Amino acid sequence: MSLVAELYIFVMAVLAGFQVISKVPSILHTPLMSATNAIHGVILVGALILAFSVRGGDALLVALVAVLFATANLVGGFVVTDRILGMFRSDREGEAR
Repeated sequence: MSLVAELYIFVMAVLAGFQVISKVPSILHTPLMSATNAIHGVILVGALILAFSVRGGDALLVALVAVLFATANLVGGFVVTDRILGMFRSDREGEAR
């Protein structure tokens, strides 16, 4: 596939993803984040497997960047989910912590 075709597919995927995510109501945010956190965990495992199996400096660098991004995405998802769930906690539950 040519670079132009790959860029076209990438841009279309970004636009479609933005349209889908922008239409999600707030009440569904936490269940969807939980599901996507599980997916990001699988992506992180795949990136780690890739990082351990590549040969060559350039490929290793790309694999390590993939591990870094997957880790940041996974941790960020859990932080956002915790903050969303914190909005639904009562004051008494917050004091018990």
